[in-house]
Amino acid sequence: MGAGVVTGVPAGAGGTRRRGRPSRTDSVDGPGARERILTAARAEFAARGYEKASIRGIAKAADVDPALVHHYYGTKEQVFEAAVELSFAPALNAPEAVLDGGLDGVGERLTRFVFGVWENPVTREPLLAIVRSALTNDVAAAVFRKLIVRQLLRRIAGELTVPDAALRAELAAAQLVGTALLRYVIRLEPLASADPERIIARVAPVVQQHLTGP
Repeated sequence: MGAGVVTGVPAGAGGTRRRGRPSRTDSVDGPGARERILTAARAEFAARGYEKASIRGIAKAADVDPALVHHYYGTKEQVFEAAVELSFAPALNAPEAVLDGGLDGVGERLTRFVFGVWENPVTREPLLAIVRSALTNDVAAAVFRKLIVRQLLRRIAGELTVPDAALRAELAAAQLVGTALLRYVIRLEPLASADPERIIARVAPVVQQHLTGP
């Protein structure tokens, strides 16, 4: 991904310009263009899902040429991955937040952190959109899986001093993700309406058992 400012390239013989570098006149590049593209991408995927979202729609919302979206972020899959990473940024900080106190009580800290992200309306809406896309599209699911494994599970597993650390971290994540799906996406009652503290009290010991139990 290029990080520099895209500038116009004078046309040479035959009126061509360098491939992959849109001119300023048709790209509306400038300060904040990358951030506008990523914000627009998150909104587009949230509103339309992975399959119906398009590079053209993202570019229109960001007020840039579609070529500039490709220049900064590459393919639609790569744009989606960047949008997912932005949406999941709070949750991806979980390892540092929950492991500071050591492994004692890590199950409750991780559970409380994850449900805190889901309970916050600002972070919940983009998370819902990303998870729904992952449930219905193989490409979106692969991106979601890669991000969770690379950014979250490996970092937690790396702190565990027990056998089968990777499997334990995955089982803990499955407990949390499964509960979140039933509560926030499928909205299964009475789970969907239960007090978050009741859920944390029930789920946290199971997560702790997965991570550090015999």
